[in-house]
Amino acid sequence: MDAVRTIPDLCRRLISLALRRCRASDDLCRVSVALAASQLAGSPVVRISISDTGAACCLEEFRDLRVADRRIFAEKWDGTLAVGTTGASDEEVHYYNLNLKEGGTDNMLTRLPSITKNGVRFSGTEVCLSVSEKFEVLLGEIKQFVEKVLILNIPNIAFELVVQHENVYKSCRGDTFLPSKSMPSPFSASNLERLKYGFEDYILKCRNNLDNNLGLPSNSMEHLRTGMGSICSSKISERQNPGLTVDAVIIISEFSDQTSPCSMECGHQTQVLYFKDFLPSTISKSSLIALKSIDWKSYGLTLGNVMDQGGGASLEWENLPPHAHIDVNFPPSKLKVLSERSLLKKAAKLALDDMKEKHLGILLSDRALKIQSHAPDLARTLAGLILSSNDMEFQGECLSLLGLQMGVGADIVEECVLDKIDAVIVLNDRKPERCKEPVPFLFEDDCLQEMDFEDECEEGEDSYDFLDI
Repeated sequence: MDAVRTIPDLCRRLISLALRRCRASDDLCRVSVALAASQLAGSPVVRISISDTGAACCLEEFRDLRVADRRIFAEKWDGTLAVGTTGASDEEVHYYNLNLKEGGTDNMLTRLPSITKNGVRFSGTEVCLSVSEKFEVLLGEIKQFVEKVLILNIPNIAFELVVQHENVYKSCRGDTFLPSKSMPSPFSASNLERLKYGFEDYILKCRNNLDNNLGLPSNSMEHLRTGMGSICSSKISERQNPGLTVDAVIIISEFSDQTSPCSMECGHQTQVLYFKDFLPSTISKSSLIALKSIDWKSYGLTLGNVMDQGGGASLEWENLPPHAHIDVNFPPSKLKVLSERSLLKKAAKLALDDMKEKHLGILLSDRALKIQSHAPDLARTLAGLILSSNDMEFQGECLSLLGLQMGVGADIVEECVLDKIDAVIVLNDRKPERCKEPVPFLFEDDCLQEMDFEDECEEGEDSYDFLDI
């Protein structure tokens, strides 16, 4: 386990341990984080309590905590954690003091008197500590971490954040964070479906917080284009552990105004959110290599820099439309380095393909975009040939195929032909490589084209090669 370097980092680690205890429980659980700020001897002190109703803790998980910067002890914290824990079958609540100053010595753990539960059946853990830290900074870091955890939409866990200021006047406020309200049934939904709804909620909240004039209510999804992908290691090799899985969600959000603060601040950059074992995690070097190796140009994107930001990654695009922004989320589960890169790359490709299938005209390849750039000239030429013909029967048949009547203007004919050409370009660009049927006729019935395409793709489903990226 990596050593903690800051007080917010320590809090994130303690919240992560609470989440793991809740995930180990089969019951509905609550994770509560309470912050109380006060003045002691003229210096600000924040008392932090992190509690959960999950399975009883194993004290070894606290022994693994290591502090990288020893100045934390001298300046902000005395190194003491007060722990209370009990299991459902225990008759007592057990209390301990852990002193991380002592490192791995026997003096690290001090057992305190236990308290009887008087026959009441419950389980849970509470960890308390007092630190000298800027209250608003600490609160902001914790809220940001909790909001990222909520993306996963873990159905049996609710979060509670309680804030108390103790000055001349006492004040207290609490926020309860529940799974996404936009998801109809979080308990029956798959991990990938819960991730999709949670990520969409997270993106909309971030956009609205950054630009209140954006005009995107938190329950509105029409401005988002979402693609999902999931890949299991057994698809790569039978020798791999079939339990290793990567889920990916990619969202393109469209801005109503390219001059908005949100568009200007984050339009050409993508922040990659990365989860490991259902917790926000530092992105690995192997995953950074996977991001660079994705064939983005086949989706009309030109990747600039890929930057490691010490806990996440930032992707810079060279050709992103001014009204669009891309967000990427990878929550892998217990991966080995050798398989992580391949799984992440494949999950991203599946998510991009999914978005392309569901939203026509999105993520056209470089080749399709080049062809599309010549479409207006071709449409103008074809419209001129039709309308300049002296054969009225030929002209009438052409207009009938376009769904038009005799006597319409040249602009209408040109626009209709252009729409037909664009539809064919989009249809052929979105077809997987396994579909090798001839290019459809320009003026053939659209519905028949779609039916033929879907049937042939379904017939060729078994021949899809997951190794061919």
